[in-house]
Amino acid sequence: MKTPTKTLKMMLKLSLIAAAASIAAPLSAASAAPAAPLPTATPPAKTSGRVTLKGVDYHYEVRGQGDPLLLLHGGLGSGDMFEPLVPILGPGRQLIAVDLQGHGRSSLGSRPIRCEAIADDVAALLKRLGRAKVDVLGYSFGGCVALRLAVQHPEVVRRLVLVSAPFSTDGWYPEMRPLQAQVSAALFPMMKETPMYKSYVAVAPRPDQFPRLLDAMGEHMRQSYDWSVDVTKLKMPVMLVFADADMIRPEHQVRFYQLLGGGLKDAGWNRESMPHNRLAILPDLTHYDIFASPRLAETVRPFLDGQSGARSWAELVKAQAQNK
Repeated sequence: MKTPTKTLKMMLKLSLIAAAASIAAPLSAASAAPAAPLPTATPPAKTSGRVTLKGVDYHYEVRGQGDPLLLLHGGLGSGDMFEPLVPILGPGRQLIAVDLQGHGRSSLGSRPIRCEAIADDVAALLKRLGRAKVDVLGYSFGGCVALRLAVQHPEVVRRLVLVSAPFSTDGWYPEMRPLQAQVSAALFPMMKETPMYKSYVAVAPRPDQFPRLLDAMGEHMRQSYDWSVDVTKLKMPVMLVFADADMIRPEHQVRFYQLLGGGLKDAGWNRESMPHNRLAILPDLTHYDIFASPRLAETVRPFLDGQSGARSWAELVKAQAQNK
């Protein structure tokens, strides 16, 4: 029979690989060097503010000028998770990072954590900021919120990028669901030396609320959902991005893409049947380090800008003939 301490240690180890509790220490998460160095341009200065919506005091940061890009972080993290990507995503863009309910500098409030409710809050926050339409990138828990934002407020979302996020609870590997259910305040004593806790207490308005956040996130992850019907109704361009060693099952990744109209037939030599949505599976990455990889930013930036560097076979042959 396991002692309480051993049980807590086991729960901590397992919960750290739970779906929404993604690692919140961007630079320390990656186990391998990035494929290419980050640009050295100095990021523009940030301005910050707060908006209270339905009992939750949200913190947000805005930097740069250009087409707005809303960044929604993973569970137990904050907008700071995307800091390594700013040099690539930032130029020519206005980046808006929101700390989600109970995370980072935002308060937990007294209501349950639900992606649907937070999506309504984010839509209201954008309205307060005067942003009628934005591009959106959401990772893991933030991808859950981003998907609901696109479903519930499609008029707000121009282009949508979902990173390591499923459309239903069936998307997680089956052994993960019982582990997600174990996340609770009981893990708090074992988490004081983790990057998640250290990142939280460094910025949270009430650091003593971390055990309550664990309870709230555990309760959130015990909910079941299936938004497959909603996915088929999305009209804006959507890009799905996963790691090749993600927590999301490969079969689910493909099914997600198919629900968006992709992966159903050959695109044709001249890309005449090319779907307008995209799927990317990035190599040598996991659910816990994809958010900090420069390759993520390099992959999604052309899509967000509505660009494609691909050329058809016919275009290549024509270009070769002209160069002779």
